Amino acid sequence: MPATAKTLDNTTDILIIGGGPAGIQAARMLKLERPELDVTVLRPEPHSMVYCAIPYALEGLCSAESTFKKDDLLTEVGVRLVRLKASRVNVGEHSVDLEDGTTLGYAKLFICVGATPVRLPVPGANLENVYTVKTGEDMHRILDRLGGEGDSCVDESAGTVPEGLKAVVIGAGAIGLEQATAYRARGAEVHLVEMQDHPLPMMLDGKRCTEMITQEIDAAGIHFHAGTSVEELIGDGECEAAVLSDGTRIDLAPGRDFVVMATGMRPDIGFLDLEDFEHRPDGLVVDSHMRTSAPDVWAAGDCTSFHSGVDGKPIGGKLATNAVPMAKVAAKDMMGIEAEYPGFYNGAATVMGELRIGGTGFTESFASARGLKAFSTVAELPTRFPMMPGKGSIRVRLVFEEESLRLLGAQMVGTEAVAERIDLLTLAIQNSMTASDLAQLSYSAQPWQTFFPAKNVIVEAATAALDRQRDS
Repeated sequence: MPATAKTLDNTTDILIIGGGPAGIQAARMLKLERPELDVTVLRPEPHSMVYCAIPYALEGLCSAESTFKKDDLLTEVGVRLVRLKASRVNVGEHSVDLEDGTTLGYAKLFICVGATPVRLPVPGANLENVYTVKTGEDMHRILDRLGGEGDSCVDESAGTVPEGLKAVVIGAGAIGLEQATAYRARGAEVHLVEMQDHPLPMMLDGKRCTEMITQEIDAAGIHFHAGTSVEELIGDGECEAAVLSDGTRIDLAPGRDFVVMATGMRPDIGFLDLEDFEHRPDGLVVDSHMRTSAPDVWAAGDCTSFHSGVDGKPIGGKLATNAVPMAKVAAKDMMGIEAEYPGFYNGAATVMGELRIGGTGFTESFASARGLKAFSTVAELPTRFPMMPGKGSIRVRLVFEEESLRLLGAQMVGTEAVAERIDLLTLAIQNSMTASDLAQLSYSAQPWQTFFPAKNVIVEAATAALDRQRDS
């Protein structure tokens, strides 16, 4: 059973505030490598969650229960789990005040409290049926609106949601897109609102990639309101209408319909005295060892601010695939083992209908905004040998720096998995590879898995960059 602070000694060797991916990773590493250490995790939430699985639980592809991680991940290796919230960190005293009035001392502190969804600063943002998506409570509130879990909904002949259910999703990043897809798959009428002129604006740019996503959104029957924003949510208690900047009014039925905001995250560091820490709007500033400016305090994950591995400047990186490697570095450093984190590359992947989508590094527009002279090339090939059944296509967009032809970013959209190819291109960016390097990629070929040996989609896009430079 999880402990309370009153059952613990007054001090612990390593105190971890946060029981998400980073906290679990660090706690297990520390305890498995150094069993003699007393490691304590503060986690007020009833469960740790697999956040990426929430939309699939809402869609009914898995149970809500399956998204919760078991406390055994911590307790089975001897980590003490305390179900209390930290209310203050006393940096000078090496102690943390807890919500029940007790204080717990530490030798070393690791802060990995994550981030909180942002609500738009518009009238009506806090109405009762306006939700964000992060916690188990959020998931269950939305499930209640959808009529329960997938296996306990109303008769299939009437759809899997209450008749006439309508949902407005604000923000067409990966979270918003996956939420909209889940509600639509359950039978709801869905309106997806995005300020930019295309979906996934932080992952993709260029019409040849984004148009594929837009077409898939349309094919799913989702109403996509691109290039517009929500100006007001109207209602008394519950939202009765969403008014968009282009004049569109989406009427909603209180007690049935709902709104979801997927408009970004902010670091959950309000309990800290920020005068004790160097910080930016993105979170606590850490060095390559994950040390903060406060003595004996490390941090990682969504509550931190770090630099891009592409250009060395500060950048957001609120992904579990950043948090976990950062936690590994922090744990090693706390044990005196040399380790450094190279920077955010923000490789990520998502799904829209039949499309598998991925991106890493900078888009061309983002690179330009950061002061880099960049251009992009696009290549497309079938996913299998032409004579094989079920072949689809994969389209890649590579972003290069002018003159040096250094790879800055990559985007992929296809009908088969792209995540591992995106990982390969992330490695290429990490190693400052150029178009010339990628054009010489030694690749494999197999009828079920690739196009003919004559071509590889990454090599084709890289070769196009070399041709462009030669012809200029």
